Amino acid sequence: MSKKRVVSGMRPTGKSHLGHLHGIFENWRALQDTYECFYFAADWHALTSEYKHPEVVGQNLWEMFADMLSAGVGTGENAGYLFIQSQVKEHAELFLLLSMVTPLGWLERNPTYKELMRELKEKDIHTFGFLGYPVLQAADIVIYKAHYVPVGKDQLPHLEITREIARRFNFLYGKETLVPPDALLTEAAALGGVDGRKMSKSYDNAIYLADTPEEIKQKISRMVTDTRRARKSDPGEPDACNLYPFHKIYSPKELQSQIAEDCRKATIGCVQCKKYLIKNLIEGLAPLQERRAYYLAHLDEVKEIVYAGTEKARGVASQTMAEVRDVLGF
Repeated sequence: MSKKRVVSGMRPTGKSHLGHLHGIFENWRALQDTYECFYFAADWHALTSEYKHPEVVGQNLWEMFADMLSAGVGTGENAGYLFIQSQVKEHAELFLLLSMVTPLGWLERNPTYKELMRELKEKDIHTFGFLGYPVLQAADIVIYKAHYVPVGKDQLPHLEITREIARRFNFLYGKETLVPPDALLTEAAALGGVDGRKMSKSYDNAIYLADTPEEIKQKISRMVTDTRRARKSDPGEPDACNLYPFHKIYSPKELQSQIAEDCRKATIGCVQCKKYLIKNLIEGLAPLQERRAYYLAHLDEVKEIVYAGTEKARGVASQTMAEVRDVLGF
């Protein structure tokens, strides 16, 4: 029996950070063992916010693929297919056709659209491309007849628009041509940025996979911790501290338990807690950063993997578009 298919993408708008590693790449890597996976660089999506600076997208593209490969995405016996969205032109054709049948109200009520408008308020994103982002996303997914899309709970409303668009297309033309994908709920480590907000390239508060040990040290040293601990003698609550989720990933379990106990008893201060994390984070990231350095020094290998994946994606997308054109009578 053939594997069911998973599709997901990521915008190359900046450097990959720890939130991407533990919230996206590790999930993608694990899914490869069970599903046929297509993972793409969403460079057209990146232009919805970076259309004034398209060079940013090109600069980040291959580095992002190197990050994926370093995290095990697209490698191994059950490697998924890595590809570039803009190199599969069928995405754009299906986006155009789906835009003809998508009600404007669906896009205007999209909660992700409203959230991004707030998050990217410094950018001029009052464009049709930005509003139509969910339609292009729907095309990206249904063109591969994906059974599942890995998402967090906060992304469910966005995926539901894809499902609605696919169902509407099938209803209007009387044939189950497109597959409404199901959500594959994934767990994401709740890692905050150095300022306590969500780790994000937009907030400039991230710890990047490319950061040197000295940069990691500086960022952790100024990281916001439990705001209720004004003094070392004040007892803290690790579960309310921005630092502790990092310890859960990078520190030994014995140290995690000891830190939690000492924090609650106020027998350890935030400075010492940060020193432990700096050491363990630098050591924990070292193997990935070594692989990352290899791929960046051998971009020909990276491109060979991606171009092969792009050819595979193009073949699947072409077949779907032949069915879509047929149902439309083109």
